[in-house]
Amino acid sequence: MLKTSVENSFLANISERERQIIKRLPDYSNVESLPEIWPLAAQKFGNTVALRDPHAQSEVVLTYTQLSQQIQQFAAGLQALGVKAGDRISLISDNSPRWFIADQGMMTAGAVNAVRSSQAEREELLYILANSGSTTLVVEDLKTFQKLRERLEDLPIQLVILLSDEAPPEAETLKVYSFPQLMEIGAQHTLEPVQQTRNQLATLIYTSGTTGKPKGVMLSHGNLLHQVTTLGAIVQPQPGDMVLSILPTWHSYERSAEYFLLSLGCTQVYTNLRSIKQDLKKFKPHYIIAVPRLLESIYEGVQKQFREQPASRQRLINFFFGISEKYIKLRRTVEDLDLLHLNPSFAERLAAVMQAAALEPLHLLGERLVYKKVKEATGGRIKQMISGGGALPKHIDDFFEIIGVEILVGYGLTETSPVTHARRYWRNLRGSAGQPIPATEVKIVNPETRQPLPTGERGLVLLKGPQIMQGYYQNPEATAKAIDPEGWFDSGDLGWVTPQNDLILTGRAKDTIVLTNGENIEPQPIEDACVRSPYIDQIMLVGQDQKSLGALIVPNLEALEKWAESQNLQLCIEDKIVTSGTSQTINLESKIIQDLFRQELNREVQNRPGYRPDDRIGPFKLILEPFSVENGMMTQKLSIKRHVVMEHYRDIINGMFA
Repeated sequence: MLKTSVENSFLANISERERQIIKRLPDYSNVESLPEIWPLAAQKFGNTVALRDPHAQSEVVLTYTQLSQQIQQFAAGLQALGVKAGDRISLISDNSPRWFIADQGMMTAGAVNAVRSSQAEREELLYILANSGSTTLVVEDLKTFQKLRERLEDLPIQLVILLSDEAPPEAETLKVYSFPQLMEIGAQHTLEPVQQTRNQLATLIYTSGTTGKPKGVMLSHGNLLHQVTTLGAIVQPQPGDMVLSILPTWHSYERSAEYFLLSLGCTQVYTNLRSIKQDLKKFKPHYIIAVPRLLESIYEGVQKQFREQPASRQRLINFFFGISEKYIKLRRTVEDLDLLHLNPSFAERLAAVMQAAALEPLHLLGERLVYKKVKEATGGRIKQMISGGGALPKHIDDFFEIIGVEILVGYGLTETSPVTHARRYWRNLRGSAGQPIPATEVKIVNPETRQPLPTGERGLVLLKGPQIMQGYYQNPEATAKAIDPEGWFDSGDLGWVTPQNDLILTGRAKDTIVLTNGENIEPQPIEDACVRSPYIDQIMLVGQDQKSLGALIVPNLEALEKWAESQNLQLCIEDKIVTSGTSQTINLESKIIQDLFRQELNREVQNRPGYRPDDRIGPFKLILEPFSVENGMMTQKLSIKRHVVMEHYRDIINGMFA
């Protein structure tokens, strides 16, 4: 009873703490639509720089006053050219201040935008244009327009806006305007205010579908405003704080983070993979919105520098990191933040306090001699890095904790706008996805029966809150599968919650694989392509929270034996000779077999319609036991039970990515 009382008190204190934190931030609770924020932000932050792009052809610097004015000008230009409230507009572009102006200009005019990268495959973009019913197309540049041009006649597109300064093509049957031309038109027209409510649709973000066709996630103004008004419980930026922006701005994660940070008067600096190392030192950011892959690349860069040091220096560095790793683990025990050993006894905490005190002088010495210089490579002013879009590897979490850079991991999906959970700086439980953000509920249920499970038991993660999407656009069947009648959204993730309500994710129940760069991959279409190879009988893709896809492959032994005979090879399987070749004896691990399967995978994956570089399969393992109903790895409908296979081959999969 005492334990339960303490836990409830702890949760109540956190709730009150967050309530007090949010009270100190600018109040947007009475705002009904996202674009209403920017005139208010202009009043509050005026001449503070909002957006800065040092890598544009000519550097762009916009204050909050200028940003608000340009958003309204863009909206007025759209209205003058016939765009009406409720119209669909496809925004096909990548990171730039003009993307943000266009995005919020469309919403200010009352339109709904469908967003995607200009680098996406043409067929995918054309599907989005058609499915969304867009009548206006806003593209990054002339090159993007020309990529789509020949098929636009089949779509209801009436107006095209280039976000570049390029002159529109001559003798063009469509109405095409450059960004400066649209802004000039907007300057000459008065913006007609559009009354909007929180329930109105704001944007469509297309995410992967199981058939390969993307699904349009319907996010309302209320969904997005929930993120703006509650993420202050996680981080509390100050006006003028510097934020580096590197993730795709059309992803729900980066997008909601930008809305939130800019609503509080931060200065957003656009960077890219080529420039981030220099920009960290030049702009000294206070915050970075990151995916695990970005943090891994920073880590790998540091490790490369360590390896270039003299051997004696390397030994010293390794000594300090070894000491500090022990120190941070003891400190976690003291603070009850050790996921592997929650709720330590008084005696265990006392022992950890004493051991940590003994190691602290060496940890502080390591900080002075080693970690401080590493921290300076990030600019030296980082308050927090926010990581999402996939699980953060343990060694990355440990590394940044050792050097004194705080990482707060968040969790969510495009369908949840996206944040539902996040680690707080006062409860940074490494290995967890954090506690629910305000007004958000989580329920763990049995994946088969959907009955709630007790605290600590693993099951399917269901989510509920104001950030849950309205549904999938023009896809009521998929919507009904994702959201039950009581409003619980099926995340497709497996996990459990601690007594303090921290969410611990343990795997996927649904098929989608999320790589460390944040990309969502639907495995079924790729697997379907791979089994066209005569040598592949069955295949299951893996790679959740990895840099690339991997695969478990059940080879077609009959076809493989025929191939070996044609090559005059003696093939040995499970210590049994199955062909009578004389030139060489090989088995499934032999390079010649591995090269054959590598060639087959590359060909079939790359020949698949809609191929993307992220579809490429990296490591793979040949296994002899087929997936079947009898061994529990397939359903009665002969679908692979992915979570069962993952559990059965866990060690092999971990070894593939080691």
